[in-house]
Amino acid sequence: MSGAFSGERALVVGLGRSGFAAARALAEEGALVRATEERSTIEGVEDLAALGVEVVLGGHEPAHMDGVTLVVTSPGVPERAPVLGWARQHGLPVWSELELGARLCRVPFVAVTGTNGKSTTTEMIASIMRASGLNAMACGNIGYPFTTAAREAHDALAVEASSFQLRFVETLRPRVSVLLNVSPDHLDWHGSVDSYAEAKSRIFGLQGEGDMHVGNAEDTVAASISRGAPCRVVWFRSGEPDVNEVGYVEDELVSRVDGERRLGRPPLDGAAFREDSAAAAAAAVAFGLIPEAVPEGLRVMRPLPHRGEQVASAGSVSFVDNSKATNVHATLASLRDRERVVLIAGGLSKGVDLSPLAALAPRLFGVIAIGEAAAEIAGIFEGLVPVRKAGSIEEAVRSAFELAPANGVVMLAPACASWDMFRDYEERGELFARAAVRLAEEADARG
Repeated sequence: MSGAFSGERALVVGLGRSGFAAARALAEEGALVRATEERSTIEGVEDLAALGVEVVLGGHEPAHMDGVTLVVTSPGVPERAPVLGWARQHGLPVWSELELGARLCRVPFVAVTGTNGKSTTTEMIASIMRASGLNAMACGNIGYPFTTAAREAHDALAVEASSFQLRFVETLRPRVSVLLNVSPDHLDWHGSVDSYAEAKSRIFGLQGEGDMHVGNAEDTVAASISRGAPCRVVWFRSGEPDVNEVGYVEDELVSRVDGERRLGRPPLDGAAFREDSAAAAAAAVAFGLIPEAVPEGLRVMRPLPHRGEQVASAGSVSFVDNSKATNVHATLASLRDRERVVLIAGGLSKGVDLSPLAALAPRLFGVIAIGEAAAEIAGIFEGLVPVRKAGSIEEAVRSAFELAPANGVVMLAPACASWDMFRDYEERGELFARAAVRLAEEADARG
């Protein structure tokens, strides 16, 4: 079989969503593919086998490197994992699925990274591209694999890139790169804040003349990193823009990049959406899209689930699902415009210091602590606001409702990963919503 990877003997490590996509792309592009997975049973093995992929379940072994010329690793596999150490000992290149997609992509793309807001901003950019008349889609870490989209018939792509994926890129060169923000996260995977920040900086590492980078003028760490981009940098902010920036004048987006252009009023509320809209608009300007496409693209874009949506109300108390707030920065941002809140927080802290959450105390009527970090969360807020621990999301919802004031908000914004109690943040949010709806129905039945 001929293809971009004919003659390669590739090992795909991990068979999550990106691993499946990488194995499929490699096989369809002519490589001989072996895929290994720690789990003993997974769905979809037959589909890969039909493409000639050798699937090995139940763990990774040094012998799996025999005859291999290339390793593609999944985001869930830490850099320090033994299997990647074996690859290095064999002198094998180690790529992420993002790198594989970059090698297959034949159309210009915008790549977006940051600690928070990646998915929303990526969707916004894709929507603005479509409003410009381009056949475009959002892909990458957002859920639709880059390797799949790269081999489809598109005019342009908006690609979400995680720090895990960026750590293993060698040729990634987007037309426009975007760094939204940087705060400590995933330290259990990266080992240090510096390593995490270095991975983020790879979003622009191979850009050059003719490319553009979009930086956050209001995030100190991200701005410092962005100043190292080897191409022209434009900036976004949530306030009034200076020259070479996109920001707001009386709630209207305005670009002052190469002259002044009005870009309309974003329809979404909240500080986080305001920042994401400015970043997407700056990326659109940098990409060369028509100004009229920005307000239209933002108008038709719908917020993604688990990012601050109200899922139920019981009496005057509303329940808000921000399960995607998996780090401290995201939780702080999600409460920036809120008062009278009972916060549900906790889970896997990923090695990150949670103590900055104490700054939220003046906005809170209580805290419900869940998961492995429950004791740490409780300790942070002890003596500042009422604190309870809960062993399940259902118990957390009921306890939070008991503490909530009239016209208050029960918000799930955990500041932690979900894997100690749930499959992922989506399941956590869905179970929170289900429990909130059930409680609201009970309250209505009582009259």
